[in-house]
Amino acid sequence: MPRRWVAAVACLAALVALACEGGQAAPRPTRDNPRPGLPAAMAALGDSITAGFGSCLVLTACERNSWSTGDGLRVDSHYQRLEELDPALRGRARNHAAPGARAAALAGQAEAAVRDRADYVTVLIGANDACRGRIDQMTPVATFRDEVDRGLRVLRKGRPKARVLVVSIPDLHRLWQIGHTEPRAVRAWRYGVCPALLADPTSTAPTAVARRASFRQRIDAYNTQLRAACKAYGSRCRYDGGAVHRVRFSLDLVNRLDWFHPNAAGQRRLAEVSWPTAGYAD
Repeated sequence: MPRRWVAAVACLAALVALACEGGQAAPRPTRDNPRPGLPAAMAALGDSITAGFGSCLVLTACERNSWSTGDGLRVDSHYQRLEELDPALRGRARNHAAPGARAAALAGQAEAAVRDRADYVTVLIGANDACRGRIDQMTPVATFRDEVDRGLRVLRKGRPKARVLVVSIPDLHRLWQIGHTEPRAVRAWRYGVCPALLADPTSTAPTAVARRASFRQRIDAYNTQLRAACKAYGSRCRYDGGAVHRVRFSLDLVNRLDWFHPNAAGQRRLAEVSWPTAGYAD
């Protein structure tokens, strides 16, 4: 047998032996064999989106449909995915998101997550910082960053080993794009839904066009700061890479009351696109 064949056979035999001695790939995590490092408790921080507002056919928070901690049958939330991998998580997910919350509320919510001893924390904040009565009332970008940093510092100090997922703000400008020709949405928005963006939704006046452009730029700026804040936090923080912001959603994914907040299907979509970036799906 040629010498190079002998060497190849010997190499193959060594690899087989290594596999037999435990060098094989680790088995895929299951309920009966959870992967080490899964969280024993989790918490969600943010605003009405994470609180599931409007997803239960009434304009109130509906946490069971939250993309993060929900346990509703139609959502397949991060909590449900993690509980499938490790049943010990069952009942240990807390949702501290609040309708109307802005970045200034993040530190208080983070304190609650610390008290929960959360090992995994999701953060989705910023829509209400932009959705003010007028453009000049939106939270300044520098202030937004300061408030996000303050909230993340609470987490880093209180739960330094916890994994944090910072999620990008959805593309709210797209909501105007797909909804301003829908009469039912236009009627609902007249009741004060995100006026900085959605006031006079059918107007083509230069001032209205400029206002919407300014709103869109502010959301982009907030997302830039969310990414930077997560990077500054350190290796325990992951940013979704803009995955949620890139969702090309349709009106079928928002509720039929305010035509703004995600319905159960919309919440499921948020969970779907953000889950891979959490780091548990590997």
